[in-house]
Amino acid sequence: MQLHTLSSFPKNKIGKIIGYDNDNLSMPTKIIEMGLLPETLFKILYQAPFNGPLYIEFGDEKSRIALRKEEGDFIIVEDLINAGK
Repeated sequence: MQLHTLSSFPKNKIGKIIGYDNDNLSMPTKIIEMGLLPETLFKILYQAPFNGPLYIEFGDEKSRIALRKEEGDFIIVEDLINAGK
């Protein structure tokens, strides 16, 4: 299983949220309130240049939000293709 942070995940591939970086405990409430929970499937649609915000689509409802790179660094994800799914 190959793990990434959300901010380093390739664009247009489908991934799954595994958990959070527990070293940074100041972020989880905001991430959880947005619905980015473990086991959620997502796809990065766009990343602004120069480490700008990520625009992602996630969940069964195909919700779309923008995240700062620092927020994406907090979320641990898995590549579904490499996981054999």
